[in-house]
Amino acid sequence: QLQASGGGLVQAGGSLRLSCVASRRTAAGMGWFRQAPGKVREFVAAIGWRGDILRYADPVKGRFTISRDNAKNKVYLQMNNLKPDDTAVYYCALVNSDSRPYGDWGQGTLVTVSS
Repeated sequence: QLQASGGGLVQAGGSLRLSCVASRRTAAGMGWFRQAPGKVREFVAAIGWRGDILRYADPVKGRFTISRDNAKNKVYLQMNNLKPDDTAVYYCALVNSDSRPYGDWGQGTLVTVSS
């Protein structure tokens, strides 16, 4: 089971750090996805089990950084220079080698960026 947290309300240009904790040790890639109101869920970032493979969606490249701490069963998403278009519910998920999600989504966390 995955639990995301760290969302909130922030002004454009601000930063937030999201966390996701897994209920058990997970030797798998993990990723962040988001769903804005009225839109489909989309890929944001993914990281390999060893942290050596990083992928980002084009809209967040250079602004977001994904990382993980396997000792704590956690994955993080540092979000800088936030924009109103980043407003969404953010979810973490296990991902395969193509960064496609599988398994349960778990509870997301809402990020709201005001202009």
